[in-house]
Amino acid sequence: MTTDLRAFLDPYVARGAVPGAVALVARGDRVEVAAAGSPDTGGTVPMARDTIFRIASLTKPIVAAATMTLIDEGRLTPGHPVGTWLPELAAPKVVRTPDSPVDDVVPARRPITVFDLLTFRAGYGFPSDFTLPAVAPLFAELNQGSPQPRAAAEPDTWMRTLSRIPLLRQPGEAWLYNTCSDILGVLIARVSGRSLPEFLHERLFEPLGMKDTGFAVPAADLGRFTPYYRAHPDGGFDLVDPADGQWSTLPAFPSGAGGLVSTADDWLAFARMLLAGGVTGDGRRLLTASSVRQMTTDHLTPAQREASGLFTEGQGWGFGGSVDVETKEPWNVRGRYGWVGGTGTAGHLVPSTGLTTLLLTQVELGGPTPPQLMRDFWTYAAGATG
Repeated sequence: MTTDLRAFLDPYVARGAVPGAVALVARGDRVEVAAAGSPDTGGTVPMARDTIFRIASLTKPIVAAATMTLIDEGRLTPGHPVGTWLPELAAPKVVRTPDSPVDDVVPARRPITVFDLLTFRAGYGFPSDFTLPAVAPLFAELNQGSPQPRAAAEPDTWMRTLSRIPLLRQPGEAWLYNTCSDILGVLIARVSGRSLPEFLHERLFEPLGMKDTGFAVPAADLGRFTPYYRAHPDGGFDLVDPADGQWSTLPAFPSGAGGLVSTADDWLAFARMLLAGGVTGDGRRLLTASSVRQMTTDHLTPAQREASGLFTEGQGWGFGGSVDVETKEPWNVRGRYGWVGGTGTAGHLVPSTGLTTLLLTQVELGGPTPPQLMRDFWTYAAGATG
């Protein structure tokens, strides 16, 4: 590799961009991992390879993969209406226009399908304009947005609340962010008869050896868990959640959109399974190769990509993550799949080259545009791997 990853990270810690970070660049058996800085602003202990982070929206690809295991088994079908398992969504209403009041609704033209949820085109979620009337209840009543595990109600209550909120767009019409992954989490639990944490552990985490991934951090491991910060406008960081805070116990609502914690090596194991076409390192098949291809293929129309308002660097959307469709930046390799998390995380893989890149920090993103550290890391990874 052309440069040293630790040498890349150290200047960002030194100038206060983040208190610390763990970064990983891997291709095949060749893995470079670096830990810099500290998990906390006090610098009490050094950051380590096995430090546990809130991975936020890097949860989404994992929940998409879990959904695909049920499809592979024939227990779900992409085109099937979700009302079979989620009767709360059997007859949804849609606001007449995106800027209509929440009580100005019309019936949905067709049912919401599993495929709609996987592609984020079910009609629920965040558009580029957060001020639309039908978006407000997602924050106020469902606690969508910045992950707060203890703020959301248990799944059945959450679904009843969701059923009273109209869709922003007709099913299949537009890409809208986030909410569909939380709905998928409830769908997985109802179809499987297992809670989402149990199902993910049995079907993905245990066979992949993802021993530090889950919806809460055991008391014995809290010493490896970072606090969570927000950058202060005048410099430094404000504490959002301490290590022994919201992730120290299992939440009532395990969020399929952003509730997981994990480590660099755990997420690498997940990425390698996808790169191997659904097969674990010890030869166990978790997903069919077809399911992996569907996850990592862009399913949006050009008009839907353009209207999303969130993609500025040639990205479309697969299942649970973005897919690069244009080469606008050094890191834009066609087919690159992955996503970023609002807690300061980013994980991607490139099926055509076998590349995995992962950056884990503990500082909240300031908006949909990736911070400079993240963008520079992607550039570093593109150069380091040729």
